[in-house]
Amino acid sequence: MRIVSGIHKGKKIIAPKKLPVRPTTDFAKEALFNILNNQYHFSALKVIDLFSGTGNITYEFGSRGAVEIIAVDAHFECVKFINKKSDELELPVRTVKSDVFKFLKATGETANIIFADPPYDFDVDALQQIVNTTFSRNLLEEGGSLIIEHSKRIDLSQTEHFQEVRKYGNSVFSFFS
Repeated sequence: MRIVSGIHKGKKIIAPKKLPVRPTTDFAKEALFNILNNQYHFSALKVIDLFSGTGNITYEFGSRGAVEIIAVDAHFECVKFINKKSDELELPVRTVKSDVFKFLKATGETANIIFADPPYDFDVDALQQIVNTTFSRNLLEEGGSLIIEHSKRIDLSQTEHFQEVRKYGNSVFSFFS
């Protein structure tokens, strides 16, 4: 994977093979960030990256100037890798080793963007639980967005707060606000 833009543009990140992840493709990531670039000033963003895995999305937000990023993952080796890379890149990242559902129910943090990239085998009910908890607990700042990456076999368009869907190959981004 590589960082698409910002102060670390073009930097390749090589994650250990032992991590249980499926990083967002560079093609889909670039398309997503082109959308976000037209909606937000990255230098004012606070971001929560759920199911952060290798930190692919975390590093992209950091490279583009996000002021605070919280990367949440339940896997110790993923959190350890994100800590190491964030330190090397001098990015404002705080990691949290936690089950995402427990984190969402317990956190007092809010963000402009909450990005969730759960395993593609999650069903609609699990994805809707992320949406419901985010909005019932008011975890988004005014004008903020929840973005869920999921497989193309899932349709979240009937979920409350749904705004739009964007498809890039096998990656689908559903936006909620």
